Order: sequence, then C-alpha cells, then structure tokens
Amino acid sequence: MIFLYGVVLLAGIANAVQPGQTTQLARSLGQPFTAGLVSMFVGTAGMFAIGLLSGHLTVPSLQQAGQTPWWAWIGGLVGVGLLLAQLFVAQRIGAAPFLAILVTAGVATSIALDHFGLVGFEVHAAGPMRLIGGALMIAGVTLVALS
Repeated sequence: MIFLYGVVLLAGIANAVQPGQTTQLARSLGQPFTAGLVSMFVGTAGMFAIGLLSGHLTVPSLQQAGQTPWWAWIGGLVGVGLLLAQLFVAQRIGAAPFLAILVTAGVATSIALDHFGLVGFEVHAAGPMRLIGGALMIAGVTLVALS
C-alpha cells in the first residue's frame, strides 16, 4: 500500500511540473494549440507503448463498449480541458496558485464524488473530518493564491 502512495506522490510532483513543460513547449513552437497536440500525441504514444510492453493493450469487444457508460468515453476531453488551463492560465497566475486551486478543486469534488458514489466511485461518506479537511484546503489555497 505504501508503494501506491509513492506513485501518487510522484503523480503530484508531475502535476506541478507539467504546466511549465507545456507552456515552454508552446513558447518554443510559437503556438499553444500545436504544443497541446504534441503533448497529447506524446501521451497517447506513451500509453500505447506501455500497453504493448505490458501486454495489457486490448481492443474492447462490442459488448464491453455497449456496457460502458457514455460519460466514461469522454474522459480524454477532461484532459484537454486541463491541458488548455495549463497553456493559457498557469503561467499567468503562477505555479503555486495554479496547482493549489487545481488540487483543492479536485479534493472538494472528490469529497462529493465519494459521498454520492458518482462516476464509478464507491460510497465514502463525507464525514466531519473530510469536510474540515476540505475547508482547510480552501483556506490554504486562499492564502497561496493571495500571497
């Protein structure tokens, strides 16, 4: 289990670094949308290669495709929204406020997703400790964003 927390820790670090990489690519190429496409292509190629190397890349059957909720198919568009925010917002407001708002919004949303068991998550009640933790994150992001 500790290994999984380590993986999430690395993902959090990557989440802080990626906006700078993406906006630098946009500066170098002179066009944010081109940089976004390059970033998405490199990510797609990376997922393809990892899937092939791991032996876990398959094409879904028609039955699997038909049983999948419609909203599960458009997750990549969420990634596009995040990429656009990186390209057009992160450099303007700074890395710390950008990531603080991003993570805090994610935690607040996650509390609701868990509480109601939405988008495939198991139900985990939003008890007092989770709500206090979310409120503290909102207070923290306010301090980071205003300084």
